[in-house]
Order: sequence, then C-alpha cells, then structure tokens
Amino acid sequence: MPAPDSIELADQAARWRSAYVHIPFCRRRCPYCDFAVVAPGDPHTDDPADLTKRYLAALHTEIDTQPAWEPLDAVNLGGGTPSSIGAAAIGEVIEHLDSRFGIALGAEVSIEANPEDVTADLVEGLLAAGVNRVSIGVQSFDDEVLRFLGRAHTSLEAAAALEMCVPHFACGVDLIFGAPGESLESWRSTVATALAAFPQHLSAYALTVETGTELWQAVRKGAAAPDPDDQADKYELLQAAAGAANLVQYEVSNYARPGFSCRYNLSTWGQGEYLGFGLGAHGHRAGVRSRNVRSVLAYLKALESGHLPEAGRETTAEPEVERLMLGIRRSCGVDLGEWEDAAARHAGLQRLVAAGVIEMARGRLRVLRPLLADDVAATVLSLSR
Repeated sequence: MPAPDSIELADQAARWRSAYVHIPFCRRRCPYCDFAVVAPGDPHTDDPADLTKRYLAALHTEIDTQPAWEPLDAVNLGGGTPSSIGAAAIGEVIEHLDSRFGIALGAEVSIEANPEDVTADLVEGLLAAGVNRVSIGVQSFDDEVLRFLGRAHTSLEAAAALEMCVPHFACGVDLIFGAPGESLESWRSTVATALAAFPQHLSAYALTVETGTELWQAVRKGAAAPDPDDQADKYELLQAAAGAANLVQYEVSNYARPGFSCRYNLSTWGQGEYLGFGLGAHGHRAGVRSRNVRSVLAYLKALESGHLPEAGRETTAEPEVERLMLGIRRSCGVDLGEWEDAAARHAGLQRLVAAGVIEMARGRLRVLRPLLADDVAATVLSLSR
C-alpha cells in the first residue's frame, strides 16, 4: 500500500523544478551498461585528467546557456560515476547551479556514488558541498555476481561505503537482480545485507540485455540470458523483505522509508519540469523534451565552439497519455482525469480489475501487481486509440 502522503506528494511533484547533471566518467564500462559513459580504452581517453577538465568546463558553459529560472527543488548528479570526480568538482557544479538558478531551501541535492570511491574525505567534502542524498551503486553483496556484472568493488567495500554514508545522508542502495548464476539464496542474502545497513532508500532493477552492450554480444553468442521467471521470484522476495523492514514501495523499482522518497524521481514521473546538463542528458520544459548528444567529443566540440550540444527536441504530442503512462509506475497510481469514463467502459482494464492486477477507485488507477506494470501500460495506452 502507498504511504499516506504519497498521493499528495505525487501531485506536488508536478510543480517541482529540478536539474539533472550527467557525469559520464567510469573506471570501467560494465558489460550490461548502455548509458552515455566514458571509460578507459574508449577513443580519445589517453589523457583522462585533461578530458575531465575539458568536460567540466563545457558543463559549466552549458549551465550558463540556460536563462534564469525558478529555484531548484531537486538536483541530481548521475552518470557514469559522479563520485569519481571528487567532492571539490561536485561542489563547484552545485555552486554554479545555485548561482545560476538558485537552490531552494530544503532542496534535495543528490549524487550517485560507487563504493570504491567512498572515503571519509569524500563524505566530508560532499557534506560541505551541500549534498544531502547519496545513492550507492552496490548492485550485489555476492562477489561472484559482482564479477559477472563487471563491477570494480567488492562486497566488503560496499558494506564499508554504506557504513560511512548512512549516518550522514539520505542514503540509498542500488541493486541489480537476476544475473545468470545468481541463486535465490544469494539474492536473499544481498537483500538482507542491504536492509541491515538501514538505508533510507532502496532501488532494485532486473538485469536486462541492452542492444549493443558486451552482455548483449555474449548472449548472441550463446551465453546464458537472464530468466524472467527467476527475476519474478527475486522481485517478490525483495517486496516482502522491504515491506517487513518498513520500507514503502512507492514505485515499481523503488522503496523508501516514510519521508525519504526521491524527490527528483517523483518530479520526473509526475511530469515536473527539469533541466538536463551533460552528455546524453534529457530535459523537459514547457511541454518540450530535449536530449543532448551522447558522444563526448561531439559534446565538447559543440560547447567549445559556442553551440548547444542538443541531439534533438520534440513537443509532447499527447501530454495526458504521457501523464498516465508515467503515473502508473507509482504505487499511489494516477488520477484518470478525462479518461475516467473511458476506463470504466474499457474491457481490457475491467479484466485487469477482476484479476486483481489494478484498482480503479475514486477516479484513480493504481497497479496492485507492479511486476505486470508493462502489461497495464500497454492496456492503458489503448485508451487513446
């Protein structure tokens, strides 16, 4: 069940103003990753220090291209690995955003961090920079699974990172489940270890095979692929364990203690407006969605020559449909609005109600079995046809 204030939060989230900053640098490229990252061995990475310096300069230039706006309610530095550039550089980015737009009192200021980067000095520097939320990319507490995922840290380093961060930040744990070779007992142990650290937030995603990745290439050559039934069992195990630990599932893949839902996530799912800076970053303002180039050289060339690094932009053609599609991911559901009468007459949705997959009450649609959210989305999409 959603937290008592989750509907109120979801409605409020549409009014929040946010900024996403992409820091693409990674120690290595994980075999499952299709994000816009820069790792050793990539073209033109022979001088990482110079590339990082150029990238940060371009990032600050891009921030200056945006006109003044309302103060930001949430700032999220993602990647890549933001923690890899150090607290001083992170602080400079946050300070620049504050000077350009303002950061509202009590705003969420969040970064993603990998365990191998977390030190006492980093924690102290992030606190001084104004960071109040950290999401740690643990992925697993099983070293064999970590090796399969290509991670650069061990389970002991992950536990140490959480021990350092949980007392000082709204601390989140990010997990991946369903890797071939990961047993149910291994996953059970990972979940138990994560919850024992008493984080304020937990995200867990099923391993997916993204086109073009190293994992995709391996599967094409005959390597084992993730098993959907195995992943479903692990998803349900997590749901039960998180609930028993008093974490509320507020979205398909996210759990939080009351009051610690991720504001940036809620804003994007609620069609709030946000600015996107950096490689491959997306933005959403005034009904227009924009996206940046994914090539680091193209990004640098654009900004160093006085141009925007945009790869494209489009106006949201059906904002109400988009609102429904994003909203059903949240445990509080979504207000059906103008679709309420059509939903009540829709045979497919009524079958889902009868099967206990969704609930439609008081003008709101809520998914009761999040594992089937994609199936619900396909049915909801047919409302507009």
